[in-house]
Amino acid sequence: MLTLKQINDNPQSIIAGLKKKHFAGAEEAIRQVQEIDATRKACQQKKDDAQAQMNRIAKEIGNFYKEGKRAEADAAKQQTGTLKQNIQQYEAEMAEAEKRLTDLLLTIPNVPYDIVPEGTAAEDNLVVKSNVGECPEGSTVGNWKGDVKNDQAKLPHWELAKKYNLIDFDLGVKISGAGFPVYIGKGAQLQRALINFFLAEANKAGYTEIMPPTVVNAASGYGTGQLPDKEGQMYHCEVDDLYLIPTAEVPVTNLYRDVILEEKDLPIKNCAYTECFRREAGSYGKDVRGLNRLHEFSKIEIVRIDTPEHSDESHKEMLQHVEDLLQKLELPYRILRLCGGDMSFTAALCYDFEVYSEAQHRWLEVSSTSNFDTYQANRLHCRYRRQDDKKVTLCHTLNGSALALPRIVAALLENNQTERGIHIPAALQPYTGFEWIE
Repeated sequence: MLTLKQINDNPQSIIAGLKKKHFAGAEEAIRQVQEIDATRKACQQKKDDAQAQMNRIAKEIGNFYKEGKRAEADAAKQQTGTLKQNIQQYEAEMAEAEKRLTDLLLTIPNVPYDIVPEGTAAEDNLVVKSNVGECPEGSTVGNWKGDVKNDQAKLPHWELAKKYNLIDFDLGVKISGAGFPVYIGKGAQLQRALINFFLAEANKAGYTEIMPPTVVNAASGYGTGQLPDKEGQMYHCEVDDLYLIPTAEVPVTNLYRDVILEEKDLPIKNCAYTECFRREAGSYGKDVRGLNRLHEFSKIEIVRIDTPEHSDESHKEMLQHVEDLLQKLELPYRILRLCGGDMSFTAALCYDFEVYSEAQHRWLEVSSTSNFDTYQANRLHCRYRRQDDKKVTLCHTLNGSALALPRIVAALLENNQTERGIHIPAALQPYTGFEWIE
């Protein structure tokens, strides 16, 4: 969440940033934060004054007894009793104000960086790079004309999956419901190959592999910002008050909750393969067919904990890592810088990677790679000790998909289909053990 220092140092800048994210009631929210903070500070001052007065009177009581002034000592004792009651009241008022302040701050999103473009929806995102055609600097998705289209008729992945017996969507409905596919034979092997390929590439890039739990407590959800923003999209185990993770970002980043790291150990680079679970409430229509939108899917996540001075460089390295994966898979891709209205609640800067589906004639998002600045770290109390002055300050957190499997599988099947069958990219063949699906 935003820090009070950020808000109090430049409230108008914060309000402008919140408006870029199209956060309704930005001015009122910041006004309330400052008002509650002022109340909290006033209570703190009253408590400090009362405590100082108690300390002074305590010394006087000792002197009264030494001088035989019992009446004065008794009167002073009564005064300290009143002060104790006042201090307890001030502490209660402070606790109430702090709770109100925290509850309010949790509802305010992160402020986007200056380079985040204005806009309200996906059409306003900027295409910053593509391997399928020119994308003039500053072009938006809505006006960019570099879309790849192949005139040759291609089968969509759900038909290819049925033709080659790779994925059974009906069996998934039988066992669990829509959005829970069953992978079979070479379909299952392709999934496993991609997982191993992505993990191996992350290992080469210096990421330490983590195998975290796939259920987390509410504190973990609050730490990374899924709660209270996205509780309706998470599967909740009500009896135990646990949540199925929507991404490995949640458990991996929470490894560093309430931790003070040493600057020499940063950046920390972790990766994790997990199953991910999303309710995807309200998602209907043609864009959710097949693997396009699932309730359970496999994903490899990369997470970094870094210093504010180096986090921008970390973000660039993460983007290059994801781009290298797509190049090795020989997929048509583009990179988007998301506009304020299309960014997540917690991100300060986000880039999406999309691959082109030749059968569906549309772009499919396969990765979001984000810098959260200090927003998550403040919620997590994730800090580091500087080497020079030993000052303890908030870290920056970053994460990205490297990569999410469903739409990668869809693109691989659709873009590599031939009369013989589906050709597996050379970089993936050592992991699949086969060159063709036929």
